[in-house]
Amino acid sequence: MTAISNPGFQLGRNGRRIVVDPVTRIEGHMRVEVNVDSKNVIRNAVSSGTMWRGLEVILKGRDPRDAWAFVERICGVCTGCHALASVRAVEDALDIRIPPNAHLIREIMSKTLQVHDHVVHFYHLHALDWVDVLSALKADPKLTSELQQRISPAHPMSSQGYFRNVQTRLRKFIESGQLGPFINGYWGNSAYVLPPEANLMAVTHYLEALDMQKEWGKIHAIFGGKNPHPNYLVGGVPCAINIGSDLAAGAPINIERLNFVKSLIDDAITFCRNVYVPDLLAIGTIYKARGWLHGGGLAATNVMDYGAYPLVNYNPSTNQMPGGAIINGDWNRLLPVDPRDPEQVQEFVAHSWYQYPDNYRGLHPWDGITEPHYELGPNTKGTRTAIESIDESAKYSWIKSPRWRGHAMEVGPLARYILGYAHAEQSNPHCGRMKEQIEASLLAVNQGMPKLLGLPESSLGVKQLLPTTIGRTLARALEAEYCSEMMADDWQSLLQNIRNGDTSTANLDKWDPSTWPAEAKGVGAVAAPRGALGHWIRIRDGRIENYQCVVPSTWNGSPRDAKGQIGAFEASLMDMPVANVEQPVEILRSLHSFDPCMACSTHVMNADGAETTAVTVR
Repeated sequence: MTAISNPGFQLGRNGRRIVVDPVTRIEGHMRVEVNVDSKNVIRNAVSSGTMWRGLEVILKGRDPRDAWAFVERICGVCTGCHALASVRAVEDALDIRIPPNAHLIREIMSKTLQVHDHVVHFYHLHALDWVDVLSALKADPKLTSELQQRISPAHPMSSQGYFRNVQTRLRKFIESGQLGPFINGYWGNSAYVLPPEANLMAVTHYLEALDMQKEWGKIHAIFGGKNPHPNYLVGGVPCAINIGSDLAAGAPINIERLNFVKSLIDDAITFCRNVYVPDLLAIGTIYKARGWLHGGGLAATNVMDYGAYPLVNYNPSTNQMPGGAIINGDWNRLLPVDPRDPEQVQEFVAHSWYQYPDNYRGLHPWDGITEPHYELGPNTKGTRTAIESIDESAKYSWIKSPRWRGHAMEVGPLARYILGYAHAEQSNPHCGRMKEQIEASLLAVNQGMPKLLGLPESSLGVKQLLPTTIGRTLARALEAEYCSEMMADDWQSLLQNIRNGDTSTANLDKWDPSTWPAEAKGVGAVAAPRGALGHWIRIRDGRIENYQCVVPSTWNGSPRDAKGQIGAFEASLMDMPVANVEQPVEILRSLHSFDPCMACSTHVMNADGAETTAVTVR
């Protein structure tokens, strides 16, 4: 990352300007500019997605049954969730019902992604915003061992010798002068408040998580043939079940494979309970005690999700993570969300590098247009390929501005947990576990962890803790834990179906396009790791007429709209103090809490921003 400051620049409001470009440890390309006042408090923020995802254009005219394989390449991190949204959209359009086994296998694959992605996000992308790696060299391994055993006595890897060996490996790595992923950290910044022993513990778990995440990907390989980008199928899943066969018989899912999947699920549950959640509670408690409860932002009061993980497929009333919307922080008023409703979901481009017939009128994704229009505002400093400062009054991002009933919304694990808690308060029977997790975490942060860490107790409420950077990061850990638990139930249901003689994994009754209507449209929604994901498709004469994806980082990273409403990224930075403007780790801390995924670019432009390649679809 690069931090640049210019005390004479004016951006929205007077103040010292800080630019972070590119924001690293994310997928894709992102830039952020903020203004800080004389006390180094952020008073204005502008985030920009600096790459274009043109897959919507590439898909026009293609076979809808192939769409999943293209859109899955939007991202190599949240692999599979785009494919799942795509096959759901096609199935919705063509009224295809998948078998129960296909539903359960998709659920296991989807929840595996949540666990895998959340663990990778925290330990390998986000933890370095909280953890000072170099400080770990000063830790006493004996005290680190004692800390580990206090906060998570069930974790077996906690001996003094174990932490000393990790510290020795780390010292050799650092002394070699090749810091690898740690090279650009703001080490020594006063914004880091963890004691050396907590830093050593977290770095150790960074290494443990590397080992775990490579194992969990095997679940995708078993059911989907490979990872990343596992295979999906319109009508079900592409794997056959023959419980008594061996692999040589050509059926990949037998009892040995199922038992291996179960062992990986058990490992996920154990890691989340013994490492991931305790680490977040301990780190969050220490930062909370130092007064760092920033990064909620205006948008954290507006949250939305489509709902996910039904116990019974096609029955959203059985969603184990119910959807809905909350506006202006009123948790007592849960509003229904329908991605089909053109009055609810709309995308705007007033400040995005796209062209609509009316740039100030929103479009529902079924009627969406993806026409790039790259132009810099009159007050932009720099050139088209080397921007020095953004003109926020004009177009300044490749991200559109989706709005729910005209409101800027935050999506993601934090949104899902706020919604889950609100649903539980209204006696939704499927949200008890989410409420239990939140209340246990609140008790731990207020009383349990302070006692273990020698810190003062507090009486922080749910509405004070959750809508913060700490709360957003904690929600990911809780969601990973919950998803691993739900996976175990899915596995048990799948095994029971097979024992009852049901081995069907696909419904191909409507595979032939001759069975399709001349025109059809559908939507597929997924609780992706970063939030509410929707794919909208229009089919005409067996081909894709229009295809639009509204991804979580489109919601969270949206630029201003015509009304001046800012997106969740920008809102989370407002009024946040920065300890060192030359090393603005606080900016990265809050942005990374969303796990930004700016989506992969598939469009080629030359240095002047002109198109160099046109793709012709047969």
